[in-house]
Amino acid sequence: MSDTNTEPTAPLPLAGVRVADLSRVLAGPYATMLLADMGAEVVKVEQPGRGDDTRAWGPPWAGASGDSPGEAAYFLSVNRNKRSLAVDLKDPDGLAAVQDLCASSDVVIQNFRPGVIDRLGLGYADVSARNPAVVYCSVSGFGPEHEPATRPGFDIVVQAESGLMATTGPVEGQASKVGVALTDVLTGLNAAVGILGALMRARTTGRGENINVSLINSTLSGLVNLAQQALVTGAEPARMGNAHTTIVPYQVFPTADAEIVVAAGNDALYRRLCAALDRPDLAGDPRYVTNPGRVEHREELVEELSRTLRSRPADHWMDVLVAAGVPAGRVRGVLDALRTADASGDDVLRTVEHPTIGPLEQVRAGFRLEGTPAPLTAPPLLGQHSRSLLAELGLDEGLIDAMVKRGAVQQPDLP
Repeated sequence: MSDTNTEPTAPLPLAGVRVADLSRVLAGPYATMLLADMGAEVVKVEQPGRGDDTRAWGPPWAGASGDSPGEAAYFLSVNRNKRSLAVDLKDPDGLAAVQDLCASSDVVIQNFRPGVIDRLGLGYADVSARNPAVVYCSVSGFGPEHEPATRPGFDIVVQAESGLMATTGPVEGQASKVGVALTDVLTGLNAAVGILGALMRARTTGRGENINVSLINSTLSGLVNLAQQALVTGAEPARMGNAHTTIVPYQVFPTADAEIVVAAGNDALYRRLCAALDRPDLAGDPRYVTNPGRVEHREELVEELSRTLRSRPADHWMDVLVAAGVPAGRVRGVLDALRTADASGDDVLRTVEHPTIGPLEQVRAGFRLEGTPAPLTAPPLLGQHSRSLLAELGLDEGLIDAMVKRGAVQQPDLP
């Protein structure tokens, strides 16, 4: 586990790119954190006194002491490598400062309710009039053309509306949401991809872009094979629980003491599995020789495999299956998964020094850039960088003092 930032040996890909982040909660902040991990300067604009909604989404909290509840784990998860500007957009000077910030940024990302951002003079038309090369990204639940236009789109609602929930959960029983807010994560990834593509063109042509990313479209596109299956067959895909619709065996199995997953994704892997389990009879059975046959005779085959796997503990089978080259894994808890991956050399965790929490573990992004390790600064306190950012935007010290005094700007006293 890395516990300090490492100086890059080459410039970070987005060094010199400024991002004005007017988004809240998860999808937008996740996208901007990925951009920050690649070297972008991300300025997180927040409301004084309250900040991003997720600052209040606890417990659990980190660094609680005395009257302070600490920092919400939810907020900490998606806001590293950013600077926080806490300014009231209802204050004329505060709004003017944010308008200047957006006009001087390469990227603007926002998820305000439809119409609000335009009334503030921070919509695409106003920002691009001052900066034609701006890459402007709007994140919403259902997209600008969806009716009604003001429909809110929280993750669980979109999981339901997208079909994702209907395909998740036990075969017999209630549909279930995915444990993490996956619609937001997919939307954040799509936003980052769209922004990166538009940035490439803007750098060469000076032409900006107006990008719309929605939770519903991100999730529908993320259904991939299930969506295509539904279109091809004209029927709703069956809920499979922990099994796969078109591959067998590809599911959770019980052992003598714990559950494991076996994923024999082709005929060769299935034969390896049978050899590792010392079940040559299953490899030679005409019903199971090909994957279509295994799908057709799923119930009988799964029963036989389960009977064999129940005879030994999980550790035994993991040793045997990994040695045989059969894709398999233990069903782990989140903390166990993080510690195991890090101990295996994946270096998935990094530690940063937070101004009030102290040492804080963070999970790396899912990509690695060889030769240019990602920067690492702690998720900011609310308004931690307000004064310095306003000064960079050209506001004089007297005006900043006045804004702080009247509550239009928040600047915490750092310990």
